[in-house]
Amino acid sequence: MGPVTNSSTTGSEPARRLRSALFVDFDNVYLGLLRIDPVAAEQFATEPGQWLDRLEAGVDADGPFQRRFLVRLCYLNPAAFSQFRPNFLRAGFRVIDCPSLTQQGKSSADIYLVLDAVDAISGVTHYDEFVIASADADFTPLALRCRAADRRVSIITAGPVAGAYRAVADTVVSADELAELVLPERTTAPVGTGVGTVGTAGQPEVEAAPEPKSRARAPKAAATGTAPAEKPATTARKAKTPKAVAPPVSKARAVVVQRVTTSVRPLHASTVAQLAQNADEELGSTNWAGAGSFLAWLARDVPEVASATKPSPGWVWDPARFGEADLPQPGGQVNSAAISRQVVAVTDTPGLTTSQYGTLLRALADDLAKEPFERVATSRRVREACQAAGAPVGRASVNVVLGGIVFAGLDLAKAPSAQECARAWADNVIGLCRGARMELSATDVAAIRSWVGGGLLDA
Repeated sequence: MGPVTNSSTTGSEPARRLRSALFVDFDNVYLGLLRIDPVAAEQFATEPGQWLDRLEAGVDADGPFQRRFLVRLCYLNPAAFSQFRPNFLRAGFRVIDCPSLTQQGKSSADIYLVLDAVDAISGVTHYDEFVIASADADFTPLALRCRAADRRVSIITAGPVAGAYRAVADTVVSADELAELVLPERTTAPVGTGVGTVGTAGQPEVEAAPEPKSRARAPKAAATGTAPAEKPATTARKAKTPKAVAPPVSKARAVVVQRVTTSVRPLHASTVAQLAQNADEELGSTNWAGAGSFLAWLARDVPEVASATKPSPGWVWDPARFGEADLPQPGGQVNSAAISRQVVAVTDTPGLTTSQYGTLLRALADDLAKEPFERVATSRRVREACQAAGAPVGRASVNVVLGGIVFAGLDLAKAPSAQECARAWADNVIGLCRGARMELSATDVAAIRSWVGGGLLDA
């Protein structure tokens, strides 16, 4: 549906207004960000008004919109984070103290949040959208309840997201995207100026910054058509920053931008072509509005997305999050074993080959031995090292691996070895599989560890 990241409006089309309710599980978000990006965590906690402003504007398939946060609630443990209370009060939040009630230190934030959200659903005021800032999959039933009441659901996370939780949301902002949201000036694809992260991030990167977009996942769209035949091309068309003349305002354009920018991976060209034709039936009868072909129409009317006819069957992606290195290669980018394909589909684990994972993990260990860990800089250097080694890996893939290693508990500041990085990453992937209720045999586990461990864990 609609992105949670801010976005400029399209043309002169007036923005709709959404009545939104925002619920922030502070402990979950702050601690999650702290593990992958301490600077972003501090900015999130001390300047909530800034990232809140960036959430207010957006665009979806129905056009631009403006959020009005009628409810702003922040739930935090006062024993640990009371110093941030004034910051959220100043930004217009109502702060609910949720002290720890158990010996394990677990607070009651989730209970308070759910009760308040359910009250809001059944209250007198009709809220168009519920924004839940938490990676806790325990909120899945709440998201389902919101959807059953015909409300838009947007999720902001600072950690790995369970597949079931992601699937019930209209929009999901990942940990990396949240870090870019709170610190747009530091990233290569600023959220505030046009994140082009339309899928997941990967690249031989395209530094051009298109219109800001949502980085979240949208409901899956069925592909029933086939993209018109294109002339052979061996190189991808990179996204172009719109020139003085803005692209035309159309339902088809809006649908394509929204779908591509919220996809968790590059999309088949035929899928995107069918979406565009479903939104505007005249495209087929007018030879793609005079452009002559689907990809030519994309280049002219949707310049912020990238496309390529090779490898077959042709692909469309968000250049701020993906690049050619993220496109499936002939013969399958992933290990041909069925278990590997299932892991990629269910957990969004990057579909790299064993060799690519090995190169990535060695490059990471080598970099950490020379430079201190800093998420953005480390990711960039690792991508460059992989490129130099002849095994290009996209930005999104590197970021997913970095995040997985950190959330597995490995301290990257201590310059771990390639084997330690591989073990932590494999543990994270296995954990995601079990969280998704995949039934794994001992043989499956061994195969997954060998694959995502880049061969570094093989006895």
